[in-house]
Amino acid sequence: MARAAGLTSTASSLSRPSCTPALARSYRVHPSPLYHQLANLLMSTAKPNPDPTHIACVTVLGEHIAKPFRTQIQQATAQLNPKPKLVGILANSGAPSRAYANWTAKACEAVGIDYELREVGIVADGASEGTAEQGEVEEAILAANEDDNVNGIMVYYPIFGPRQDGYLQQAVSPLKDVEGLNFAWLFSLYHNIRFIDPRKIAMAAQVLTPSPLQISTATATPSTSTSTGALPDQQTPDGLVKAILPCTPLAIVKTLEHCQVYNPLRPYGSRAFGRTITVVNRSEVVGRPLAALLANDGARVFSVDLDGVQEFTRKKVVEGEDGKKSNFHPYHVIKKCDMSLEQCLAASDVVIGGVPSKSYKIPTAQLKEGVVAINFSESKNFEDDIKEKASIYCPGIGKATIVLLQRNLLRLREYQASLRKGLEQQQQ
Repeated sequence: MARAAGLTSTASSLSRPSCTPALARSYRVHPSPLYHQLANLLMSTAKPNPDPTHIACVTVLGEHIAKPFRTQIQQATAQLNPKPKLVGILANSGAPSRAYANWTAKACEAVGIDYELREVGIVADGASEGTAEQGEVEEAILAANEDDNVNGIMVYYPIFGPRQDGYLQQAVSPLKDVEGLNFAWLFSLYHNIRFIDPRKIAMAAQVLTPSPLQISTATATPSTSTSTGALPDQQTPDGLVKAILPCTPLAIVKTLEHCQVYNPLRPYGSRAFGRTITVVNRSEVVGRPLAALLANDGARVFSVDLDGVQEFTRKKVVEGEDGKKSNFHPYHVIKKCDMSLEQCLAASDVVIGGVPSKSYKIPTAQLKEGVVAINFSESKNFEDDIKEKASIYCPGIGKATIVLLQRNLLRLREYQASLRKGLEQQQQ
């Protein structure tokens, strides 16, 4: 596999100085006895390569993925006045949530994004332990939804648990959901809908008392230019905008593109065709959306968690009697898989670990030679000798995740501006 620019190799090499025959004769260099002693010592202590067929592993850092996107975001925000505003809602006094909030603030400041942290309940009161009440968190979300100065909202989960946190994710307006966790965005993801009419986003955004921005859908005219800071990407059909994707799964997809696991020569939407990928995580926030994204791009995906293995594959397009496609958006299908984790690992070109446990390790011995190994857990899910088996190893994607969240913010700001323009035209 070709090495992308900016990657660091774990292999070291010695450069030989150029020396022409004429130059060698002119200097008449003869090795000294000390030279021979050192050479013999090095030869006697050198460790033979246990697997001469193994290709030196390349380490890909989240910074390698983030850097070009960060440059684009900096250039875009420099053109905007007022600056895009992101609100973070902190309702958990745990150290990881606080650290993530501080990291978000620094990352936003670095690219020209206005960031505001809104602490809720006992967290705002300075408590060192505990969480706010659900009602307090929901009120903070709804207030940010209605604040016209706010372009994006992120909530620092976990707070209460999967069920209550899932409810709060739906309380965030999809027009301001930089994490892509609202049902409006997840529906598009799971159904492989890559472009959407922004007026439909506005309809889905009505929560309790809608703001004028949310209900002004009659004459919205989305812009296809980049004059308001939107970032360049694949060709977007007229009148539509790119769907917002969850930032961590998207960061993993961008890592695979960077590593050339995705084939850029194939049509957009099928560039993972022919790849077999195992994802050890099936959470509703990362693992399941990631498996769907990869399958929708053509990969065969084994999704693994405590309940067993599920296989995600892209739904085949079946031609009807009239010759028309029976499914306009061919999306993934899921089926129960009888394969063991060991069998999945042995068959996979890519293995992605996301288990939130320091004790869990994916056995290196069970991996395919030359595998691409990506870790998105805070803990290291791969064993220390992973580089002896992998061709590419990515130990973390945190920086890529936050920069893609920022890119989502700029896109949402663009969508809000187009809807606001539609409202103004309607009132004239």
